[in-house]
Amino acid sequence: MRLAWLTDIHLDFLTDEAIARFAAEVARRAPDGVVITGDISIAPELGADLAKLVAGWRVPCWFVAGNHDYYGASVAAVRAALCELHRVEPKLVWLPHAGVVPLSGETALVGVDGWADGRLGDPEGTGVVLNDHLRIRELVQPTRARLLEVVRRLGDEEARTLSRLLGEALAPHAHVIVATHVPPFREAATHQGRVSGDDWLPWMTCHAVGEVLRELALAHPTRKITVLAGHTHDACRVSILPNLEVRTVAVEYGAPSVQDVLEL
Repeated sequence: MRLAWLTDIHLDFLTDEAIARFAAEVARRAPDGVVITGDISIAPELGADLAKLVAGWRVPCWFVAGNHDYYGASVAAVRAALCELHRVEPKLVWLPHAGVVPLSGETALVGVDGWADGRLGDPEGTGVVLNDHLRIRELVQPTRARLLEVVRRLGDEEARTLSRLLGEALAPHAHVIVATHVPPFREAATHQGRVSGDDWLPWMTCHAVGEVLRELALAHPTRKITVLAGHTHDACRVSILPNLEVRTVAVEYGAPSVQDVLEL
């Protein structure tokens, strides 16, 4: 099984011709499947851009959504559309809706979007304001306290979904790949090789998802969990526990690439 990993490809920065060239580049790597860890496009263009990307592929594309994928809409509306996307294009599968995806006899894939849940760093004191807080309907809030309530609720919902999916996957599989967008640990939220500062960490990590990963890794010491994440646009590979590793990669707007092809 050859699984191609893409992340933060931001197709809304590309022409249709450039999307076609990138799709052909992915196909030339001859994967048996593709996983995308978010920031694919923006909400009004997400479905169409995904369809352009996979038009010539003969393999499934499993994906989670990143924060940019919700720009210009609400979380609820985007997720409702993603649940229906598989009916229009069967190759496209939103992972939170897919359940446990067996990739080989030993390995399974699960995924959640994750959410920057404002729990690490200095969420009350930071002066950093993201486009998320202006362009995602649920995140347009009158006060920082209200915003933190919303993002923490979203993070908790992601954690509950992951707890169910990962728990199901770990019982029969020796190795589970977890696709998510927002890094779930401080150590994996880096910028230019250094852990992000306290002003940025609230919006660069999903602590609630990290707690679930840590708990289940400790409860299954003979199982391996590999987390593939995006969001930071920086390369990082860190072992949180002997059986729990998190990977992010360096990416550039307007220059998507195949980050890796995992041999399973």
